Parts: sequence; C-alpha cells; structure tokens
Amino acid sequence: MSNTKHSLADATSWFLSTARERLAMLLDPGSFMEFLPPSERVQSPHLAQFDLPAAFDDGIIVGRGRLRRRNVLVAAQEGQFMGGTFAEVSGAKLVGLLRAARDDARLPRIVLLLLDSGGVRLQEANAGELAVAEVMRAIVEARCSGLTVIALVGGRAGAFGGAGLTAATCSRIVISEQGRTGVSGPEVIETNKGVEEFDSQDKALVWSVTGGRTRRLIGGADAYVEDTVAGFRDAVHALIDHAPAVDLATLRAEHTRLAGRAERLGACNSATEMWAQLGVTETQAVRNMDDAAFAAIVTGLKGAGYEAR
Repeated sequence: MSNTKHSLADATSWFLSTARERLAMLLDPGSFMEFLPPSERVQSPHLAQFDLPAAFDDGIIVGRGRLRRRNVLVAAQEGQFMGGTFAEVSGAKLVGLLRAARDDARLPRIVLLLLDSGGVRLQEANAGELAVAEVMRAIVEARCSGLTVIALVGGRAGAFGGAGLTAATCSRIVISEQGRTGVSGPEVIETNKGVEEFDSQDKALVWSVTGGRTRRLIGGADAYVEDTVAGFRDAVHALIDHAPAVDLATLRAEHTRLAGRAERLGACNSATEMWAQLGVTETQAVRNMDDAAFAAIVTGLKGAGYEAR
C-alpha cells in the first residue's frame, strides 16, 4: 500500500467500516492471516431453523497479523451481521483464539478484540450465554498467563451485554466518541423500565450515558481516540506495553477505585452531573467540542489515569 493510500485509510471512519475493513486498515499491509477463512464456511447450525441467513464466518473474524511490526492476534466482530452477537460458532472461534494464545508459546502475546456487538444472539440464547462466560474465562486465563488483551470499541453496535462484560475483563479498553458500552443496551433498559425512565430514541441521552466520552471520564475506558483507524492504531501501540498484571493487588486497586466512584457519583441523576462532580467546568460543552479539546479535559482531570483493571 502506498503512503498516500495508507494515509487515506488511516483517516477512514472506524464507525462506518466493516470488520474486515477495520482489520485490513489497522494491521500492517499484507500481514493479516485469517484462521478459519471464508472458504471453510464455518456457519451457525441454528439460524436456518428460524429462516434466517447464515454468514460464512458467523460474524467474527479471527487471525494474526502485525501492528507497527508487532505480532498480534486479532478477533473482529461484524456488527452488521445480527448485531455482532455472541453465539455458538462465533463464541467458539473467539474462545479458541484466546486458549491457543494462552497455550502456544509460538503465538503472539498480544490479543486485540475489535468489539462490535449488542450482546447474545437471541436465537441461540443458551449457547450465546455460555459463549460469553467462556470468553470471559478465556480472557482472564490468557491474562494470567502473561498475555495483553486490548478491547477496541467504536462500531455501530457498540459493546453491550456480553460484549460489555467482555470488554471489562480486558487489560485495556480503547473507545471513540461513537463507541458505546454497557451491560444493558438502551432498548433493553427502555423495555424493562419504560420510556419515561430511558428513551432509547433520544440519541443525546444514549450517548451521554453510554458513549465514549462519559466512559472515558468516569474510568470505564483507558484511552479515548478520534473516529479513525489511525486513532485506534496509535492508542493500541501506546497501551501494548502498559497492561496491568492480574493479581490480588490489581483486583484490590480496582475494587477500591470502583467503590470510590460509586460513592462519588452514586447520587448523580445525569451524565452532566457526573462530569461536574469529576471537575469538568463546562459540562454543557462536552458533547459538542472536538476530540482534541475533550482529550485536553481528560488530561487535566485528577484521577483520569489509573493502574487498575
């Protein structure tokens, strides 16, 4: 890829790209090798029962490549196929990648998870729930064996449900303004609590509660980036060698941080109230400022950086 083409790819929106486009642009040109490629036709055995089309990769791509000459393993969810949902086959592919990384010293010690998922695939509910549990266990086991697992969140489906839980088990989380993450998605909250409690059609509300800026401010993400491939690549490169260990000291530090956050922000009724409590002076301007201005706010906040998780 020429320098001109590469720079154009770097400026491409992560949010608008497909999983395969993200991988092609994130990794060094020509370095990606897919495990279980399209020719293998590894598809869901369940979707036909619901008269639903299957995808040749079941909505997730796994493989290896290089990022700025560093060898990495990668898994990318395709949010445009059934919301990137976790299911039997897609879950097994991700678990297999993580367990292989844990057990095979010849494989890279860095795993990048390009999350873009609304959670569990309802048509494969039990298998999907089991897949999420196995993925979380596999991430923790991989980290305990010395691997670094970094979540990248900036796709259309966000990282909700099982994907939100998966992100929380990773060494580090990189998020953009367009990225959203949480345990329950907006539609789920509205269905269970009513539109008066949470209107999933109110985009300003959705992004202020679950979006990348709030997640970065309250410590739910480790790096905030602009919505470009270059932004995600730079953040991953900066975080690769700074992942926390998985030990008792780390867990205690994380529990202390979360307890402090709950005490400090628990009485807040909105994102802007939380931002003000954290020390942001121009809370109404946060939504509309550019990425550089927001990054400057984060840099100036006490406690925005931490060494837990």
